[in-house]
Amino acid sequence: MGAIESHLPEIWLAIIGFFLLYYAISDGADLGVGILSLAATDERERGLIMGSIGSIWHDNQTWLVLLGGMLFGAFPLFYGVLLSALYVPILCMIFGLVFRGVSFEFRENSRHPAVWSRCFGVGSLIVTLSQGFALGGLLGGLDVREGVFKGSVLGWANPFSCLVALGVLCGYVMLGSNFLVFKTAGPIQARSYRTSFAASLMTLGISILVHLFTAAKYPQMVRKLTTLPEAYYIAVFPVLAAFCFVMLFVSLRRKRELAPLLCNAGIILFSFIGLSLGMYPDMIPNVVSSAVTVHAAAASKDTLEFMLQVTSVLLPVILVYTGYKHRIFQGKVTTEAYSGKDE
Repeated sequence: MGAIESHLPEIWLAIIGFFLLYYAISDGADLGVGILSLAATDERERGLIMGSIGSIWHDNQTWLVLLGGMLFGAFPLFYGVLLSALYVPILCMIFGLVFRGVSFEFRENSRHPAVWSRCFGVGSLIVTLSQGFALGGLLGGLDVREGVFKGSVLGWANPFSCLVALGVLCGYVMLGSNFLVFKTAGPIQARSYRTSFAASLMTLGISILVHLFTAAKYPQMVRKLTTLPEAYYIAVFPVLAAFCFVMLFVSLRRKRELAPLLCNAGIILFSFIGLSLGMYPDMIPNVVSSAVTVHAAAASKDTLEFMLQVTSVLLPVILVYTGYKHRIFQGKVTTEAYSGKDE
């Protein structure tokens, strides 16, 4: 028990990492589909695209709420600094989430569904760019002194954050395209193959640039990749991510349906694990002094223990329900789930 108590921050970091990964893959596909709906040729096609996520998008957003609650309880310092430093992009993200949710629901009974369909796409775009700028602001480093953010409220607005935001946009479009390849047929699927290939190339190029920047900015990442034995268990993840990219292009060329989506999930998984291990134990990159570590940002032992007990009961239930729902709504979308009356 003593060994577990001493590693509670790492355990919670892994749990939160799992929630973040699941959200990025599930809601990332939803957001990508929403963005792609803006390029639909007509309202019927747009309805088919939106119908592909009609039964799951509510649940996928819930993981973001759970993620925020867990961060607040397990790592209050990180939560507070994050909100202070990235207030603007986080506020824009919340607005986008509400906007796209309202648009999706209003479209079903509206006399002008085309308007609400485009609003849904715009809301998805706002959420995506907001998340990209927030991630870029965090990776670029924050001005934290004695546990308090001292930087500018617009410190996240820089060229690197723009690059990361563009990368997140391309990544979500890639993920959404691969999801549509799996869930649709006919012209939408054919166009999704082409879109996924182009978005994958752009995502790969931007990912390389972002990793080069982070490696240059944080020398500890380079040391871990060049020092044994750390290099053995860190370098393998970028290699696996690169392999998934290769297999993604192969599966797209061979017109596979499920394989591109699985390869896409592998890219996100291995890239995230590799970046996290490279930056560990730092949780908040600091541009002024030493970074805030996982243990420094963690809550008290009693809090972490209580949250772990509750999570160990609720998480399996959530996963079983999620798996059951995906099983119920499996298969391709063949009719417009949310039809409108005119364009």
